[in-house]
Amino acid sequence: MTDLFPAAQAVFWAFNSEFDWIEDGVPGPQPKAIAAALRAAADQVVPIPRLPYDSCCDVHAAAIRAELFAIAAELEGL
Repeated sequence: MTDLFPAAQAVFWAFNSEFDWIEDGVPGPQPKAIAAALRAAADQVVPIPRLPYDSCCDVHAAAIRAELFAIAAELEGL
């Protein structure tokens, strides 16, 4: 497997540690599914702030959203 940055590695292993891949019938690790779930969570928890930013909270929300999308992009590249 490709080396991942620590945040992406933590998400990947947290997801995959929940399954016994043979007994659950799931066809192995699912990085694209994890990426889709992260994007959906970002859309719900930190939606795109309107521009121009009204406060420092908007700046922080945009940064959090960007980090979640960066992790998703890295996992999707596996």
